[in-house]
Amino acid sequence: MSLVLLTAQFFPAGIGKSPAAQPVSPSPWIQPNLTAPDPREPVSSRYAPGEIAQRCDAALVSANATLDAIAATPPAGRTVDNTLLRFEDAMGDFSDATLPLSMMSYLYPDPAISAEGSACEEKTGIFMVNVYTRRDLYTAMQGLTPRNADEARLYNKTIQRFEKNGLRLPDDRLANVREMMANLSSLESRFTTNLNNDNTTLEFTPQDLSGVPVNILAGFKQTDRGTYIVTTKYPDYLAVILGAGREETRKRMYYAYNNRQSVENTRLLEEAIVLREEIAKELGYATWADYRIDGRMAGNKENVLAFLAALKEPLIQKNRQEMAELLAVKKKIDPSATTLEPWDIFWVDEKVRVEKYTLDDEKIRPYFPLDATLQGVFDQYSGLLGIRFVEVKDAKVWADGVKLYRIENATAGTTIAYLYVDLFPREGKYGGMMMSQLKVGRAGPDGSYSIPVSVLIGNVRAPVGDKPSLLSHDDVIELFHELGHGLHVSLTRAPYSTLSGFNVEWDFVETPSQALEEWAWQPQVLDAISGLYTDPAQKLPADIRTRMIEARDLDAGIYYARQLMFSNEDMAFHTATGPVDVTNISDAMYEEMMGIPPIAGGHEPATIGHFMGDYDAGYYGYLWSRVYALNVYARFRSDGLTNTTTGQDYRHWILEPGNMQDGDVLLRGFLGKEPGMDVFYERLHIPVPAK
Repeated sequence: MSLVLLTAQFFPAGIGKSPAAQPVSPSPWIQPNLTAPDPREPVSSRYAPGEIAQRCDAALVSANATLDAIAATPPAGRTVDNTLLRFEDAMGDFSDATLPLSMMSYLYPDPAISAEGSACEEKTGIFMVNVYTRRDLYTAMQGLTPRNADEARLYNKTIQRFEKNGLRLPDDRLANVREMMANLSSLESRFTTNLNNDNTTLEFTPQDLSGVPVNILAGFKQTDRGTYIVTTKYPDYLAVILGAGREETRKRMYYAYNNRQSVENTRLLEEAIVLREEIAKELGYATWADYRIDGRMAGNKENVLAFLAALKEPLIQKNRQEMAELLAVKKKIDPSATTLEPWDIFWVDEKVRVEKYTLDDEKIRPYFPLDATLQGVFDQYSGLLGIRFVEVKDAKVWADGVKLYRIENATAGTTIAYLYVDLFPREGKYGGMMMSQLKVGRAGPDGSYSIPVSVLIGNVRAPVGDKPSLLSHDDVIELFHELGHGLHVSLTRAPYSTLSGFNVEWDFVETPSQALEEWAWQPQVLDAISGLYTDPAQKLPADIRTRMIEARDLDAGIYYARQLMFSNEDMAFHTATGPVDVTNISDAMYEEMMGIPPIAGGHEPATIGHFMGDYDAGYYGYLWSRVYALNVYARFRSDGLTNTTTGQDYRHWILEPGNMQDGDVLLRGFLGKEPGMDVFYERLHIPVPAK
């Protein structure tokens, strides 16, 4: 397990809950006539100054007008069509109009236009709060009679959303919730914008960067003095933390990376945590964690805490063993060393890979040139799921290097989705890797289906000179992961935008992505997608491939201990009473889980967007979903990784339905049984608890 990728038998009640709910094969939602956008620009991608602001405001005006009209419909004349479905259409139209605008805050190279995207994101967040705290709309929904199971699902989910936003409260308390939720949305938006706009740099001498590969140094800006300017974008950070032989260099890099926006974002996070607690209590919940987990697959906070607690001691023990081994290696390199520091872990881990497994990342990268590897990943999914990816030539995009792909049904050749791919770092761009929706799939009143559009965002090494972008194996794993999310968006055929794509239970959302990561470890897949960039016929050598797979679980305990640490931090933040010191909590949990002190003066929570981006009281979902993902993979492993029948079942049960059925029902439909925990413990290499 590479550390770079930092994402009865005990089975908490809640995993596989609703035993009475039996799998019912999802409706054949795919429609014959798809609503096709401009094939070169499926969503707007280029904007003049002021255009995003104007479009955002126009979308708000239009949506509010429609919602006002729905609320004004006389009670005697209200129907499912003119109330529930019209409301759903209005929300879908608003989403289509504003998602691309808001995403430009993460992507657009012009800072002024990016700022307009940030402002739009903040406005849309507040708009959503206002919509789901409108009593007139909630009242309008009362007494409607859905005509079929799909409408009943939409109706129940819509009512639940209103009620989780306080519509059972009296007006004065509802107004208070509305104001607090709007303030919370603003805090979260500002936190994310700060990270996207962070431009922290460090200056290093060539001696400071001894050990960093020459081809990477060539990509750094140089000063007239011959020094290098290194950003805190993830590719730069990773190159230094993995390669630099000087400990002081690694320490400076680690400190800078874990202090991005430290003062402002720490304040925003702590304010948000207090506000979340106040909202939860106003809504009748003991804590924010109780509020957020209600309605998810876990069922309640207690199930989550029990799940995490069961992993704690086994992972601490495994982590301690692995950390001791890393310290021993460090002492061999530097006999004066007495401790392993946080900035040493990646570096020593890389030394072990090189020395124990003869794995040099820089010798692996040439076999994974970006364009060919991405096409190879596409081909894997194409054969399995009956689709194909076709690059759209002369596409209109927001920045150089961005590509657009059309996703087609392989048999009929019909376009079913579009996918943008934006993988190179640039100033002002989101600094990690993620998949985002730009347009959500949904059925129209005429029976057509609106084609979903998504974007894969990443930050891999850019080309240097005549050398193309070359991926590490970790980058390849991330591609499989994020495109797993992308397929959830692209292959959805749920009829309603609010229940489409990955608008599912948040502790289920990582299931498709984590299941498909497993393909990146299969010998036949690595052979198929690799090819030396100077001679594509030369595949990744079999001996390297074998050693990569053998080294897969090197320091898995450290990796999963970190995931558990972040999950526990998140739960500690969101089960606390009163103000919290996020840095103190984080530092204490780091020392408890990792067994070494954290860096003095670090502010890691200020840099973790998950805590302010939908994963609040939800980070546990990465581990929780891993249970489901490994069960999904187990069926593929049994049936065959290229078994198209299993692939179609996966598409039919896991990807297409969206949130039209509960996740546990879909899992049982695909697996033919309840998911189990044994495969999870096996992956973590920790003992299975006694049954």
